Amino acid sequence: MDHSLVLASASPRRRRLIGWLGVPLRLASADTAEDLSLPLPPRELASSLAADKALAVRAGGEAGTILAFDTVVVHADRVLGKPVDRDDARRMLDELSDGAHEVVTGVAILPPGVRTPDTFAVVTPVVMRPLPAEAIESWIAGDEVLGCAGAYNIERHLASVEDDQCFNNVAGMPLCHVYRELASGRAGAVPAGLTPPVTACDVALGRRCLLGPKVCGSAD
Repeated sequence: MDHSLVLASASPRRRRLIGWLGVPLRLASADTAEDLSLPLPPRELASSLAADKALAVRAGGEAGTILAFDTVVVHADRVLGKPVDRDDARRMLDELSDGAHEVVTGVAILPPGVRTPDTFAVVTPVVMRPLPAEAIESWIAGDEVLGCAGAYNIERHLASVEDDQCFNNVAGMPLCHVYRELASGRAGAVPAGLTPPVTACDVALGRRCLLGPKVCGSAD
């Protein structure tokens, strides 16, 4: 049985972040419809969309343990996905500017020989800084905006989270939660070389995360 890991994502951020787990993996992606109109709560919606991606990659012939993700933004009881164009991105950023919202990332893990992915979702409160019109126009003129839920990438310092919340969940991958699931063995064999991502995350962000050690089981 193939116990290798397969990342079902074309996102450059997710492909970079998954490397912090220290395990070799293959990369794959599949085009699936991201129907945000489904009558589901945000956690279930994001998890369902992630499961669709995992199943599509399995249908494409990948036999290992597939990891898939989907991220949405929730503001004023409205779910925001990726903008369809720059006008849509401008509307999203105007809506989110200088206020609070939540980011929900759904995770699907599909081990070999299993028909239904194991899913969960992580929710992170986010505060968006005030965005003047010129800052919005500068951001949406770039190449990233159309690939980001809510039309922003938190790594570009447009928004912030508290130190007891998961920064990388907002970037599209709750790394410590994924580590915990893989390390538990519930998704199959524990990958060789699996490493808690807390230190790598702290170094990259220049902060001390208060949540990661608790999630990974390494808190004092």
